[in-house]
Amino acid sequence: MTEAAGTATSLATLEERARARPEAFGTGALIVCESLVRIYQSEGVEVQALQGLDLLVRTGELVAVVGASGSGKSTLLAVLSGLDVPTAGQVRVGEWDLMAMTARQRVAYRRSTVGFVWQQTARNLVPYLTAAENVALPMALAGRPRRARRVDAAELLDVLGVGYCADRRPGQMSGGEQQRVAIATALANSPQVLLADEPTGELDTATSADVLAALRDVNRDLGTTVVVVTHDPGVSDHVQRTVAIRDGRTSSEVLRRTTTRDDGTEHTVAEELAVLDRAGRVQLPREYREALDLVGRVRLTLEQSHIAVHPEHARTDGEDAR
Repeated sequence: MTEAAGTATSLATLEERARARPEAFGTGALIVCESLVRIYQSEGVEVQALQGLDLLVRTGELVAVVGASGSGKSTLLAVLSGLDVPTAGQVRVGEWDLMAMTARQRVAYRRSTVGFVWQQTARNLVPYLTAAENVALPMALAGRPRRARRVDAAELLDVLGVGYCADRRPGQMSGGEQQRVAIATALANSPQVLLADEPTGELDTATSADVLAALRDVNRDLGTTVVVVTHDPGVSDHVQRTVAIRDGRTSSEVLRRTTTRDDGTEHTVAEELAVLDRAGRVQLPREYREALDLVGRVRLTLEQSHIAVHPEHARTDGEDAR
């Protein structure tokens, strides 16, 4: 078989595969966002906070969602927490379809499936309750017996390393201690997902590292899926996977894995990948676009193992030189 015939066969196989019916998007994932759109009206101006965002999070993952102010990350968190409803698209967390829930179902969802930690430490805790009472409060709302609440609250505070704060009110704790108690409170009803909005935004570097370590411990020891939203790129070093959002869409991901060197020592390898969304869109890094003057219309060619992107004015190998 000639090289040209082999190439034609390979391309035909690719085209046949493309026409085959794909598996449902997000099968097996705990969090599924597909073509998510959220449009706000602000002073008569239409603001598109989410513009067809796709995101999958598997059970047991520890994920950071990063992006600049206005990128859409806080809107995404509001949607996942059940506090906001998207304009269009699909969003599912576990068995819950967040697009179709009633007001009563949203309350049940927030009590049972997700826990939430706000950036402002004072917003997470009732100021006149002790740490133990704050952790026990969501349990009481869920109807758990008083004795069980007391025992479980003490265990959660110990897991987060702040058992000694059990009888202290928030004003008697440091910022880091407050955030750890807030995490314990968010975990009170054993949610599947813990959502954290800028949990280190008001903390110094050392305290931030302690809080992030607490989130890692929760993820590892309790098996809770954790999604952290932040503008701080330094948080990425503390998680397994970082999803970057730009202009209301996922733009890239950084995946981290631990490998072993020949001498037996371990080190972490980070790999950054672009994200191709369900509509076939990919956001090319600015430095790539500028280096090749990629702007406006571009040429695409399907190769055996990849798709090539060329400037409009560039010739491809299949074109005749004139």
